[in-house]
Amino acid sequence: MTDPIAKLTWDDLRIIRAVGKNGALAPAAEMLGVNSSTIARRLSKVEGTLGVTLFDRRRTGYVTTAQGEELIALAERVELDVVSVARRVSGHVQGHTGDLRITTSDSLLLHFLTPMSADFQSYHPAIKLEVIVGNSPLNLARGESDIAIRATETPPENLFGRKVANIAWAPYLSRSDSSLSSSGMDALRDRQWVSYSGKLSGLKAFKFVEERVNHDDIIYRTDSVAGAAAAIVAGLGVGFLPCMLGDLSPDLVRVGAVEPQLNDELWLLTHPDIRKSGRIYAFMTHCIEAIGKRRDLVEGRLGTTSGQPSEADINSTSLLFQTTLLWGRSRS
Repeated sequence: MTDPIAKLTWDDLRIIRAVGKNGALAPAAEMLGVNSSTIARRLSKVEGTLGVTLFDRRRTGYVTTAQGEELIALAERVELDVVSVARRVSGHVQGHTGDLRITTSDSLLLHFLTPMSADFQSYHPAIKLEVIVGNSPLNLARGESDIAIRATETPPENLFGRKVANIAWAPYLSRSDSSLSSSGMDALRDRQWVSYSGKLSGLKAFKFVEERVNHDDIIYRTDSVAGAAAAIVAGLGVGFLPCMLGDLSPDLVRVGAVEPQLNDELWLLTHPDIRKSGRIYAFMTHCIEAIGKRRDLVEGRLGTTSGQPSEADINSTSLLFQTTLLWGRSRS
């Protein structure tokens, strides 16, 4: 007599997982690129073969049973194995050719990583780059991205990576601010502020400003670091930015010292299964070398060639800046 488990296929597991994830036939069918009747028919066949009910059919949708949960867990494990093996095989075959998906944040991409990517592509024209912008973690284990370039002090333990620099943050104002030349840093105590919100409310800069600046003086918040930079350029207020973004913008002026409490780490991350792939290794090596040459920018060590304040000027304003923040907190 044939074991019913032996009749299960990978397609069966994919259907079970899709229904469990979506709780309904229509979105599960859309996820798999088939029609709802096919999903219903295949699901009924699997339940009949196994002699169990995998989902309770309710008016509100499909609710997974205990047996269904076990098969969904199995589907998750099988999917990871399939992706892992496919990646290793693909990596050995492709070498320095093929598609390369990179995920990073808007602030890292704009002026910093884009030139590096262009330089890399000029050396490896057979590698096509796709960049996914966002601050939410993508699942590298399932192939949503090949490389993640992240500002974080807690990279996922299941990924292979390297810390390439510390990220410095400092306060910036719009270069077009008419009061800069006349009142300079003294104007900070009366400034309006740009800060962060939403998915960026975990930033150290968010907490730092919220604890020190009067609530009424924070007139603009955004869940995008690049958006905060644009708001500062537009004259909405003073705000903290990574130096690699603020110092590269010709429309921004650094108006205070690097704040050590806001330091972050810059990591290049990939999945261990593909780290030796030719295109992965080539891109990560290229970025490590390129970032090494720009470490002074990332870590906020400025000169005066760009028209920014010198280190001496910045240090001389540090005490005044701290006083300004404490003054703002005392008003709240």
